[in-house]
Amino acid sequence: MQVQCGEIFGFLGPNGAGKTTAIKMLLGLVRPTFGDAALLGRPLGTLEARRRIGYLPELFRYPEWLAARELLNWHAAVLRVPKTLRASHISAILERVGLADRADDRIGTYSKGMQQRLGLGVALLGKPDLIVLDEPTSALDPIGRADVRALLGDLRRKGTTVFLNSHLLSEIEYVCDRVAIIDRGRIIAIGSLDELLGRPALRIAFTEVDAPLRDYLIARGAVLDGSAAALLHDIDDSRVPELVAELVGRGARIKAVQPLRRTLEERFLELFEERQ
Repeated sequence: MQVQCGEIFGFLGPNGAGKTTAIKMLLGLVRPTFGDAALLGRPLGTLEARRRIGYLPELFRYPEWLAARELLNWHAAVLRVPKTLRASHISAILERVGLADRADDRIGTYSKGMQQRLGLGVALLGKPDLIVLDEPTSALDPIGRADVRALLGDLRRKGTTVFLNSHLLSEIEYVCDRVAIIDRGRIIAIGSLDELLGRPALRIAFTEVDAPLRDYLIARGAVLDGSAAALLHDIDDSRVPELVAELVGRGARIKAVQPLRRTLEERFLELFEERQ
């Protein structure tokens, strides 16, 4: 498995598949019994590489008597963020994760979702080149999940690599460039969403389908149904406007054009049904 610089990579699998264990091995928290791996071009355990990594574990707990700003300051000191930059860097992170107005409140007063935001803030300290997120949206409400999606988009635009483990497959579909699915420690599928899910089919609904239009659609390989609609497979997104214009030019009256693709969850379940 290889993760490219600057991409958001989804790491998926059922409970017990080995996702968190793999992450802990990559980060030096668990020693592998065999095999090889490298982070940022360096062998596992290299301090130079580990200094360039941000990490949000699945299960974490921070001292409840500290304020968020105090916690971030302590972690920033461990990361050797220069003192002259530390205050502004921490303030920017608190703003980015939505905790600026609670920065000086004790962590013990935070909801679970707010603590999750704080964990994300810790992972962002030092502007790491690689950020490893283990279930980053598990405790967040829909607004919080949307904020995390926006944050991940910003990281991608800045060239940061994100390694993301999540059970929320709909979130993975929103943000990931490529995905690996593992089972019992082995990769069973890897690739972009287009590669894993296939190109979307296209459903076109008409006010009516007369004989010439029916013949044309069938010649294009479309599947017709009784509701004056046609389903076309393997249509490149870039060709949809051209196809619609061609149909209109032939006198077709179109009510709706709807891309259809199986979800990542459907593909995930399909893969594991095949292995049974």
